[in-house]
Amino acid sequence: MSRLFFATLENALKVMLALMVVLVFGNVILRYGFNSGITMSEELSRFLFVWLIFLGAFLTLRERAHLGVNGLVRLLPYRGQRAVRIFGDAASLLCCILLGLGAWRQVLDNMQNHSPVAGIPMGVVYFSCVASSVGMAALFARSVLQVATGRIPDDEIFASHGEELIE
Repeated sequence: MSRLFFATLENALKVMLALMVVLVFGNVILRYGFNSGITMSEELSRFLFVWLIFLGAFLTLRERAHLGVNGLVRLLPYRGQRAVRIFGDAASLLCCILLGLGAWRQVLDNMQNHSPVAGIPMGVVYFSCVASSVGMAALFARSVLQVATGRIPDDEIFASHGEELIE
Protein backbone atom coordinates (compact mmCIF):
# COMPACT_ATOMS: atom_id res chain seq x y z
CA MET A 1 0.00 0.00 0.00
CA SER A 2 2.71 2.51 0.95
CA ARG A 3 4.77 1.65 -2.15
CA LEU A 4 1.76 2.39 -4.32
CA PHE A 5 1.13 5.65 -2.44
CA PHE A 6 4.70 6.89 -2.83
CA ALA A 7 4.89 5.75 -6.46
CA THR A 8 1.69 7.69 -7.14
CA LEU A 9 3.16 10.77 -5.47
CA GLU A 10 6.35 10.47 -7.52
CA ASN A 11 4.31 10.18 -10.71
CA ALA A 12 2.23 13.19 -9.68
CA LEU A 13 5.46 15.17 -9.26
CA LYS A 14 6.57 14.11 -12.73
CA VAL A 15 3.25 15.22 -14.20
CA MET A 16 3.43 18.56 -12.36
CA LEU A 17 6.95 19.20 -13.63
CA ALA A 18 5.99 18.27 -17.19
CA LEU A 19 2.93 20.50 -17.02
CA MET A 20 5.04 23.38 -15.74
CA VAL A 21 7.49 22.95 -18.62
CA VAL A 22 4.69 22.81 -21.18
CA LEU A 23 2.96 25.88 -19.72
CA VAL A 24 6.06 28.02 -19.50
CA PHE A 25 7.68 26.90 -22.76
CA GLY A 26 4.37 27.06 -24.61
CA ASN A 27 3.78 30.55 -23.30
CA VAL A 28 7.25 31.67 -24.42
CA ILE A 29 6.69 30.26 -27.91
CA LEU A 30 3.26 31.86 -28.16
CA ARG A 31 4.46 35.18 -26.81
CA TYR A 32 7.54 35.60 -28.99
CA GLY A 33 6.39 33.66 -32.03
CA PHE A 34 2.74 34.62 -32.32
CA ASN A 35 2.41 37.73 -30.13
CA SER A 36 -0.15 36.01 -27.87
CA GLY A 37 0.04 33.78 -24.83
CA ILE A 38 -1.66 31.62 -22.26
CA THR A 39 -3.09 34.05 -19.75
CA MET A 40 -2.91 31.85 -16.69
CA SER A 41 0.36 30.10 -17.55
CA GLU A 42 2.53 31.98 -15.06
CA GLU A 43 0.05 31.67 -12.22
CA LEU A 44 -0.64 27.96 -12.73
CA SER A 45 3.05 27.12 -13.07
CA ARG A 46 3.77 29.03 -9.84
CA PHE A 47 1.06 27.09 -7.99
CA LEU A 48 2.32 23.80 -9.41
CA PHE A 49 5.82 24.75 -8.30
CA VAL A 50 4.60 25.29 -4.71
CA TRP A 51 2.99 21.84 -4.70
CA LEU A 52 6.09 20.33 -6.31
CA ILE A 53 8.35 21.74 -3.60
CA PHE A 54 6.23 20.64 -0.65
CA LEU A 55 5.52 17.14 -1.96
CA GLY A 56 9.15 16.78 -3.04
CA ALA A 57 10.31 17.69 0.47
CA PHE A 58 8.04 14.99 1.87
CA LEU A 59 9.33 12.35 -0.54
CA THR A 60 12.93 13.39 0.10
CA LEU A 61 12.42 13.02 3.85
CA ARG A 62 11.14 9.49 3.30
CA GLU A 63 14.52 8.61 1.79
CA ARG A 64 16.35 10.64 4.47
CA ALA A 65 18.07 12.50 1.66
CA HIS A 66 17.80 16.00 3.13
CA LEU A 67 21.04 17.81 3.79
CA GLY A 68 22.43 16.97 7.20
CA VAL A 69 25.63 17.60 9.09
CA ASN A 70 26.25 14.70 11.40
CA GLY A 71 30.04 14.44 11.64
CA LEU A 72 30.05 15.38 15.32
CA VAL A 73 27.16 13.05 16.14
CA ARG A 74 28.99 10.12 14.55
CA LEU A 75 31.74 10.54 17.15
CA LEU A 76 29.23 9.82 19.93
CA PRO A 77 28.66 6.30 21.23
CA TYR A 78 25.65 4.40 19.91
CA ARG A 79 23.35 5.47 22.77
CA GLY A 80 24.30 9.10 22.25
CA GLN A 81 23.59 8.83 18.53
CA ARG A 82 20.19 7.30 19.27
CA ALA A 83 19.39 10.06 21.78
CA VAL A 84 20.37 12.79 19.31
CA ARG A 85 18.32 11.16 16.54
CA ILE A 86 15.27 10.81 18.79
CA PHE A 87 15.60 14.40 20.00
CA GLY A 88 16.09 15.74 16.48
CA ASP A 89 13.19 13.79 15.02
CA ALA A 90 10.91 14.70 17.95
CA ALA A 91 11.79 18.39 17.54
CA SER A 92 11.14 18.11 13.80
CA LEU A 93 7.83 16.38 14.55
CA LEU A 94 6.84 19.31 16.76
CA CYS A 95 7.81 21.76 14.01
CA CYS A 96 5.72 19.82 11.49
CA ILE A 97 2.72 19.92 13.80
CA LEU A 98 3.06 23.67 14.34
CA LEU A 99 3.63 24.30 10.63
CA GLY A 100 0.65 22.13 9.71
CA LEU A 101 -1.64 23.91 12.16
CA GLY A 102 -0.56 27.32 10.89
CA ALA A 103 -0.96 26.22 7.29
CA TRP A 104 -4.41 24.83 8.06
CA ARG A 105 -5.43 28.23 9.43
CA GLN A 106 -4.15 29.79 6.20
CA VAL A 107 -6.19 27.31 4.17
CA LEU A 108 -9.36 28.20 6.06
CA ASP A 109 -8.67 31.94 5.87
CA ASN A 110 -7.92 31.88 2.15
CA MET A 111 -10.59 29.62 0.69
CA GLN A 112 -12.63 32.72 -0.12
CA ASN A 113 -9.66 34.49 -1.75
CA HIS A 114 -9.20 33.53 -5.38
CA SER A 115 -6.14 33.96 -7.55
CA PRO A 116 -6.48 36.94 -9.87
CA VAL A 117 -6.15 35.16 -13.23
CA ALA A 118 -7.06 31.47 -12.79
CA GLY A 119 -9.67 32.03 -10.08
CA ILE A 120 -8.31 29.15 -7.97
CA PRO A 121 -9.01 29.46 -4.23
CA MET A 122 -5.72 30.34 -2.57
CA GLY A 123 -6.52 27.84 0.17
CA VAL A 124 -5.81 25.10 -2.37
CA VAL A 125 -2.28 26.42 -2.75
CA TYR A 126 -1.75 26.65 1.01
CA PHE A 127 -3.05 23.10 1.43
CA SER A 128 0.22 21.85 -0.09
CA CYS A 129 1.92 22.83 3.17
CA VAL A 130 -0.71 20.98 5.21
CA ALA A 131 -0.31 17.82 3.13
CA SER A 132 3.47 17.97 3.39
CA SER A 133 3.40 18.66 7.14
CA VAL A 134 1.07 15.75 7.84
CA GLY A 135 3.18 13.37 5.76
CA MET A 136 6.45 14.55 7.29
CA ALA A 137 4.99 14.38 10.81
CA ALA A 138 3.98 10.77 10.18
CA LEU A 139 7.49 9.93 8.97
CA PHE A 140 9.11 11.62 11.97
CA ALA A 141 6.73 9.88 14.41
CA ARG A 142 7.54 6.51 12.82
CA SER A 143 11.26 7.29 13.00
CA VAL A 144 11.08 8.22 16.69
CA LEU A 145 9.27 4.96 17.46
CA GLN A 146 11.67 2.85 15.40
CA VAL A 147 14.78 4.38 16.95
CA ALA A 148 13.35 4.27 20.48
CA THR A 149 12.44 0.60 20.15
CA GLY A 150 15.76 -0.34 18.51
CA ARG A 151 14.28 -1.38 15.17
CA ILE A 152 16.87 0.62 13.23
CA PRO A 153 20.33 -0.99 12.89
CA ASP A 154 23.29 0.81 14.47
CA ASP A 155 24.84 1.76 11.13
CA GLU A 156 21.60 3.32 9.86
CA ILE A 157 20.96 5.75 12.71
CA PHE A 158 22.49 8.57 10.65
CA ALA A 159 22.85 6.95 7.24
CA SER A 160 22.74 9.41 4.38
CA HIS A 161 22.97 9.35 0.60
CA GLY A 162 26.32 9.93 -1.06
CA GLU A 163 28.23 9.12 2.10
CA GLU A 164 30.80 7.00 0.33
CA LEU A 165 31.81 10.00 -1.81
CA ILE A 166 32.88 11.99 1.25
CA GLU A 167 35.12 9.35 2.81
